[in-house]
Amino acid sequence: MLLTVSGPPGSGKSTTAELLAEAFDFDHVSGGDIFRTLADERGYTPLEFNKLAEENDQIDRDLDRRLREIAVESDELVLESRLAGWLAGDEADFRFWLDAPVRVRGERIADREDKDPDRATEETRAREASEAQRYQEYYGIDIQDLTIYDLSVNTARWEPDAVLDMLVTAVERYDADGDEGKALVDLESNF
Repeated sequence: MLLTVSGPPGSGKSTTAELLAEAFDFDHVSGGDIFRTLADERGYTPLEFNKLAEENDQIDRDLDRRLREIAVESDELVLESRLAGWLAGDEADFRFWLDAPVRVRGERIADREDKDPDRATEETRAREASEAQRYQEYYGIDIQDLTIYDLSVNTARWEPDAVLDMLVTAVERYDADGDEGKALVDLESNF
């Protein structure tokens, strides 16, 4: 089974994906961890590396191609990234989207990165705009289009354990006989 967890920066993707992987005893792969590691290895902050990616599409394409390969080749996995639901294509058994108001996400990022919340919020807005433009340009993906997701949750409304309970319940209560069709995603030609 392949579960994807997507959403904007600070939405709780990493926390939820880790908990979800533990709940089902699955592996967890984080696109954000891979991206931050690449940035750090090259001496950039994630925002700086994001700006560099605006000028060098190979950064995004390499990361996305690797995540796509992982989705195709893996089983019993929670794949987490902004585009995980899209990148996994029809390989995904369940696609989850997490979000929260930008103010909340900025505060979470500020706590995590020990920076001013206003600065973190502005950086988050800039990063999201940059990424949205690139996703549209590279793959024709409108990141605002949530129709491919099975469940969308505002993580500012519930604690992480409650969000986890919702996702676990969705997976466990799934009945194939009542399934009238998941959203199909075919981006194979773009990778």
